[in-house]
Amino acid sequence: MISPAARDALELWLDHQRALRGAAENTISAYQGDVADFLAFITRHKGAQQGLGALSVLTTSDMRAWMAHMRGQEVGARSLARKLSAVKSFYRWLSEREGFEPTAVLATRSPKFQRKLPRPLSIEAAKAVIETAELQSLTPWIAARDQAVITLLYGCGLRISEALSLTGADAPLPASLRITGKGGKERVVPVLPAARDAVSAYIRACPHPIAADGPLFKGARGGALSPRAIQGVMAQVRAQLGLPATATPHAMRHSFATHLLNAGGDLRAIQELLGHASLSTTQAYTAVDTARLMEVYARAHPKANRNRATKA
Repeated sequence: MISPAARDALELWLDHQRALRGAAENTISAYQGDVADFLAFITRHKGAQQGLGALSVLTTSDMRAWMAHMRGQEVGARSLARKLSAVKSFYRWLSEREGFEPTAVLATRSPKFQRKLPRPLSIEAAKAVIETAELQSLTPWIAARDQAVITLLYGCGLRISEALSLTGADAPLPASLRITGKGGKERVVPVLPAARDAVSAYIRACPHPIAADGPLFKGARGGALSPRAIQGVMAQVRAQLGLPATATPHAMRHSFATHLLNAGGDLRAIQELLGHASLSTTQAYTAVDTARLMEVYARAHPKANRNRATKA
């Protein structure tokens, strides 16, 4: 059991994350679970509920015990790094609020893990996915719906949650959409004519009324379309086209970014289109390699141009 003081502190910290950092509810839920589990472990480890005073004097040994416990629960390095990050963030806030030194917690080293780069599809495969998506249902309006959603993922670089959050008020789709992404971060994305046409075709075929304040994309019975339905369509398409398991709805977003970059798109512009807070995240999504970065450097960096002029 977590002490009442610790529980109250956790809730205050979560409110802080919502209000000042604009964290999404999924992120808040993950933070809450990770920190609550940590506090519960400390209670068991110490043999008694830990008030704020006791929590302020955790040692390196306590942190090692928690890390060992997590590994014993077969928590992977990536998940453990995420949990530790949440605990450190909570302790950084708590130490400032309560006036104690959090060194033992903040100095705990995160486990190393190899960051997985996304695997985009080739241009030909992405086009084949969109063309094959409408063949997965014998019901014409559902076929049009599935193709419209997947076209948006690839044509606008949307997350599946963002595509399914569109409402009737967004139709007919304009030349650009204002999208609210992770953490409430807003961005404007251009909408290609092909995407507008696909969504318009779906709307014309849809037998269910689409209210301005209701979901644009409908499930078979008229409710909001579930992400699982689109994931299922992608699974069928993968099987038909012989694509790897990495060809998911999110891979269409990866492909959008990668194909833009390969066509000479600017990293900063792509960052804005994807809604990434960090350019390094965009580099990972687009699988930027050293050769490509050096090519950009050679074209754009003043020092590189000067060196080239000197050699000439």
